Amino acid sequence: MGLRGSFLTSLRRLFSTFARGSPGAGLLLMRVVAGIALVVHGVTTLQGQAAIGAVLVEVSAAGAGILLLAGLWTPIAGTLVTLIELRSIFSQAGDPWIYLLLGTLGAALALLGPGGWSFDAYLFGWKRIAPRDRKS
Repeated sequence: MGLRGSFLTSLRRLFSTFARGSPGAGLLLMRVVAGIALVVHGVTTLQGQAAIGAVLVEVSAAGAGILLLAGLWTPIAGTLVTLIELRSIFSQAGDPWIYLLLGTLGAALALLGPGGWSFDAYLFGWKRIAPRDRKS
């Protein structure tokens, strides 16, 4: 297997089998809930008085939430959400459960992939290539 073949194999490992049906619907639901929660939390934080560091973290989380909503670069966005929420668990005062919940959803999506109804499935899913007829 050449360099190109090993790269494609590594890239495919980043994504699940792009599940459809009930598992795909479950992944879509997880993406939508996590994405909306991240975007709403980011917008709410931006409307309040926050330090520049907190604003940058919330903008990053909201951006990752938008990527999760679209199902684009899901393993990367899920990992970013997990790291941001893990940071928030230890640095924010108050109830850590929302951060734990969003971090867990981010980790699950990073590990499971986006599902069949996503831009990742459209861009990186299995393709059917029909051979052309050879004319003699």
